[in-house]
Amino acid sequence: MLQGKKLSKWLSDKRVVKVAVIIGAAAVLLIGLSSFIDFSGGEKENSEKYAAKTEAHLLEIISHINGVGEAKIFLTMDNSGENVYLKNTDTKTKSIEPKVRGVVVVCDGGDDPMVVSRVLDAVTKSLNISSDKVCITK
Repeated sequence: MLQGKKLSKWLSDKRVVKVAVIIGAAAVLLIGLSSFIDFSGGEKENSEKYAAKTEAHLLEIISHINGVGEAKIFLTMDNSGENVYLKNTDTKTKSIEPKVRGVVVVCDGGDDPMVVSRVLDAVTKSLNISSDKVCITK
């Protein structure tokens, strides 16, 4: 019962109540502001950089295939990559690159079955993806 009286006396102090209200309001404000702050650490930006770099490398390879002609490539990514925390190593994290969801290749030779076969083989092997994730067209 003695603790109840102390708590009652403590809560009746206007300064304590004001401080509690201010702390509560600050907490609600911070929670509300957190929805406007990007905590991804630039993961989307890293994904876009990875996609652009991969598209450039793939275009370099495909442009050397006989019969391709002028080509354009578009990649879609499945995720933005991630950092994995490692145990019992000198390195704290390891970056895992984003996974390729699909590839579209538009090239002059996209109507020739031999060229399509060569380009499909190059794309699937270089990105380690299945052929159903690749579209090659003219």
